[in-house]
Amino acid sequence: MSQSNEPEQRAPRTPGSGEAEAQPARAGEARTPDFPSSAPRRLTDPASMRALSHPVRLALIEVLTLQGALTATQAAELIDETPTTCSFHLRQLAKYGFVEEAGPMPGRSRPWRITRLGWSVEGAAAGTSAGREHAVAARHLGDLTLERQLERHRAHDHGTKRSHTVWWVTPNEADELQGEIEKLVMRYRDRLQDPESRPADAEAMEVVILTHPFA
Repeated sequence: MSQSNEPEQRAPRTPGSGEAEAQPARAGEARTPDFPSSAPRRLTDPASMRALSHPVRLALIEVLTLQGALTATQAAELIDETPTTCSFHLRQLAKYGFVEEAGPMPGRSRPWRITRLGWSVEGAAAGTSAGREHAVAARHLGDLTLERQLERHRAHDHGTKRSHTVWWVTPNEADELQGEIEKLVMRYRDRLQDPESRPADAEAMEVVILTHPFA
């Protein structure tokens, strides 16, 4: 089995299939106080893909996913950037609905949280100007994300925990298999939202599923 929550040409995923695209919360709009929506965000427009296609912004999304709400200063310490840099990129992510303010805290603290757990890229009509723009943006975001995932993968000793196979399947069968795999790897997704549900010896594991024509 191959790995990736990365965009293929059809529908790149991180870390699962999607729902309707999230929008920034309106002022005064009520949200669940502790957790973001568990439905992955479906990216359908190149502008949102380009907004996410930056190493610092991806790092911020990753650390907010793992740690929960953080201020720019707290996030900066975890991703080795300056608070000023993180503050700027958090505002840009908020502009496109990827993060939002988490609510008031003591003093002048301004914590941020993600609005969705994960994202996926939906395909666009090929052969059109809009389709080509979509493909370029999706490819850039996919390549950048995959490189980050591969860097983390190479940084650890996996022993024999690697596998590879080839399927001879129809497109419909491939979609069916992909769906079954996603259901399996999402088994513990609720633990992202609920730290109390994690066993004492649990650790964050990144799952990357890659499928593509073998040609």
